[in-house]
Amino acid sequence: MESLCMGLDGVQGTHSWALSTTLSQMPEQAAADLNVEKWDLELEANGRDHHTADLCRERLVIRRGQYFRLTLHFQGRSYEASVDRLTFSVSTGPAPSQEAGTKARFPLSDAVEEGAWTASVLDQQDSELSLQLIAPAHAPIGLYRLSMEASTGYQGSSFMLGNFTLLFNPWCPADAVYLDSEEERQEYVLAQQGFIYQGSAKYIHGIPWNFGQFEDEILDTCLKLLDVNPKYLKNSGRDCSRRSSPVYVGRVVSAMVNCNDDQGVLLGRWDNNYADGVSPMFWIGSVDILRRWKNYGFQKVKYGQCWVFAAVACTVLRCLGIPTRVVTNYNSAHDSNSNLLIEYFRNEFGEFERNKSEMIWNFHCWVESWMTRPDLQPGYEGWQALDPTPQEKSEGTYCCGPVPVRAIKEGDLSPKYDAPFVFAEVNADVVEWIRQEDGSMHKSINNSMMVGLKISTKSVGRDQREDITHNYKYPEGSPEEREAFRKANNLNKLEAKEETGVAMRIRVARSMKMGSDFDVFAHITNNTAESHACRLLLCARPVSSNGTLGPVCSSKNLLDLSLEPDSEKSISLPILYEEYCGYLTESNLIKVRGLLIEPAADTYLLAERDIYLENPEIKIRILGEPKKNRKLVAEVSLQNPLTEPLEGCTVTVEGAGLTETQKTVDIPDPVEAGQEVKVRVDLLPVQVGLHKLVVNFDSNKLKAVKGYRNVIIGPP
Repeated sequence: MESLCMGLDGVQGTHSWALSTTLSQMPEQAAADLNVEKWDLELEANGRDHHTADLCRERLVIRRGQYFRLTLHFQGRSYEASVDRLTFSVSTGPAPSQEAGTKARFPLSDAVEEGAWTASVLDQQDSELSLQLIAPAHAPIGLYRLSMEASTGYQGSSFMLGNFTLLFNPWCPADAVYLDSEEERQEYVLAQQGFIYQGSAKYIHGIPWNFGQFEDEILDTCLKLLDVNPKYLKNSGRDCSRRSSPVYVGRVVSAMVNCNDDQGVLLGRWDNNYADGVSPMFWIGSVDILRRWKNYGFQKVKYGQCWVFAAVACTVLRCLGIPTRVVTNYNSAHDSNSNLLIEYFRNEFGEFERNKSEMIWNFHCWVESWMTRPDLQPGYEGWQALDPTPQEKSEGTYCCGPVPVRAIKEGDLSPKYDAPFVFAEVNADVVEWIRQEDGSMHKSINNSMMVGLKISTKSVGRDQREDITHNYKYPEGSPEEREAFRKANNLNKLEAKEETGVAMRIRVARSMKMGSDFDVFAHITNNTAESHACRLLLCARPVSSNGTLGPVCSSKNLLDLSLEPDSEKSISLPILYEEYCGYLTESNLIKVRGLLIEPAADTYLLAERDIYLENPEIKIRILGEPKKNRKLVAEVSLQNPLTEPLEGCTVTVEGAGLTETQKTVDIPDPVEAGQEVKVRVDLLPVQVGLHKLVVNFDSNKLKAVKGYRNVIIGPP
């Protein structure tokens, strides 16, 4: 509770003023001055009502379009509506103005004006006056200053009541981010932990992530992110005014999460050389990243890849009140020239001839945010795709979106922003060319390369995956799909695919675990009545999430493969740990490629598959009674699955509501082959409810192994 009056200049006391007058003008019985002794911004009650309790420890944090409470305590006499006048002022930004919507002055009144700042009496008990104030549902978000003038007749005083932060409000029907499902609001605004999906389309792997949007310092860091963006630095008044729009804020966040154009948060790197920073696979939450960025003077944090960029953007947007979720697209196309076509050129052995800016990423993550789009035609409200990973420039800046997901599904590439790029990510066609030794080019058939598969996000209220591909694409081959392609001028997709009597696909015998030897198979089917004399090239190479290939770890070249009429054959390719262990990236992915050549018919058939190597399980036990403010111990254990010792082992834990900061435990001794290692980490829960403890195990040979444990914390 405030016990001292703060003047407008920030010093203790009141600022008094009086109008010039003469004694003859004074009323015969003037009321005594109204003396405000203290006031209460009702942090606890307002935080509870506005779903900002975890943010309201030191400063009022409220949501627009919803009443918040303020209690005034008077000394000497009570407030009298007939003689006293209270007028409030709010402002945000360095150059506030009423025209820009960043400043407002409004009286205490019983009249409620729609779409305006208002203040009214809630209750009065003797010298205590309870008020309710409300910000319009379209007010700019940000840090505000709140002051009050109390006047009686010609005398008055000004009081600086304090600062407060205004956020978007998904609970308010008039707000552009209104979401009508409470279950979805809990998931997409309030949930501080979740899952991000990696792996491959054939083996989808979810990793736990601590978003931590309500952790200490995170709200201030998110506001600072807005205040160092280039648009603010160029014209702060205009930038603060435009923060009323989630479309604008989302676009700013998309640009500021990467550092390619500005003082953004993360530097991307994909070459597996992370010695001067942190490997993207090592992160288990956004909190440590954002704190590092703030604590080191807003210097870029090394390093991020797509899921890290998306996760940090999700944290920032949820913190600001915009419902947001991370999505993963498998076989995601990077189309840099907007022709909706990815062309691969290979040599006669099926190897890529050169590095390309256009390629198919094994998986790619972005975020979706929920908002209306008053700048677009009706029907395009709802989920909007935003991509903070720096890939291509949009209006001169490395950012992408927001673009309506509905527009992508309909093949409408005209809406803002960046619809052609996002449409290509889930719909681009792939054409493969084989260049012969004599320089001639031959088109190959690759029915295994389908763009835009298994688009995934975490389910609402459950630790399970939800497939949302249907939000982006109509069923394959449907009339609606063909109409969307026609609208998008995706002519390649409308062409009939060449059918052959010979087919090939890559099969695996079982799930593959890190450290194991295993076989994969090229399964070839001849559905014709003729024999075919072929050559088969099989190759396996480690691959990163963005499609960059490593050295060959296994290969086979069958010069004389005979396919009998109406027959099937499976050709095995052994993949040994001793061959891939030195080259495997932290994505744990190996790409297996088969090229079947029939010289007599001059045909080339390609088949590919990405294999995910499964990490060992991390086991987590909670020791102690899980109650608020009572110490707990997390026992983390893992068994070394390799045939060699692990060195340089570390265990890192993080969890909103369970630990104030990220904690890391070093394991000094090597962990021998087959040995189980156990470490204990102290926890101090500070929030009641369901929480996730997220764990990362790292070593020289076994990297970025993730695990989690749900922990229910009870009251003290």
